[in-house]
Amino acid sequence: MTSEAGTPALYRKVAEDIKAAIADGEYPPNTRLPSEAELAQRYGVSRGTVRQAFAALRADGMIASRRGARRVVIGGTRVQSFGELLSFSRWARAIGEEPAGRVVSLEHRPATPAEAERLALEPGTPVHHLVRVRMLSGRPVMVERAAYPGPVGDLVAGLDLEADSITARLEELGVVFADAEHVIDAVPASEEDARLLGVSPGTALLRERRLTTDPEAVPVEWSDDRYLGTETAFSVRNSVSVNALSRQAGPR
Repeated sequence: MTSEAGTPALYRKVAEDIKAAIADGEYPPNTRLPSEAELAQRYGVSRGTVRQAFAALRADGMIASRRGARRVVIGGTRVQSFGELLSFSRWARAIGEEPAGRVVSLEHRPATPAEAERLALEPGTPVHHLVRVRMLSGRPVMVERAAYPGPVGDLVAGLDLEADSITARLEELGVVFADAEHVIDAVPASEEDARLLGVSPGTALLRERRLTTDPEAVPVEWSDDRYLGTETAFSVRNSVSVNALSRQAGPR
């Protein structure tokens, strides 16, 4: 055992090693992972460190677990967890895929009424509006439509939007995506959605509408993302410890 068993570097190293093993087929979908004790002995860490690694894998949608049972590798549809605010790129890499983007359009135009309301702007205030197809290892899986206000939009316009993670690059530039509200529903694919994703118009898509704010609760992004239901599912963990009176309505 090591005295540093709980440090982030150790549990992340264990989690990344298990992710690589899952991606390589060592642990196929729907199979159980080794026990905490087995993995603790293999990596020379404490069982607490292994539990931290399991928690990270669960947040990334890689494994599922029940109290008292060994963790099971999730198969089939990729699960995206909202237990942690992750960028598309980070989520993709966590499940062993290579993220990429194809820019359809980037416009500097007046905000629509809905964008102005969500971003707390005066009607008609200019925003940068991005339409981008997001891909997993070359497969189109999501159409992203996002509006960015003011200086944040100016920064986004200067990024390599084919390759960059907007979240990661903006953080490097001092803009932190700290909190987000999500609304998830199903919508039929529009003609544009269908063309960009290679499906028939009317195909059911998972829509995630997201308002993201910085550490001062200032809106920095309003996004309408539409996913192929065959490629992803969303996981949300709830707790009765959350004060219901503190909850606010999500994006409309």
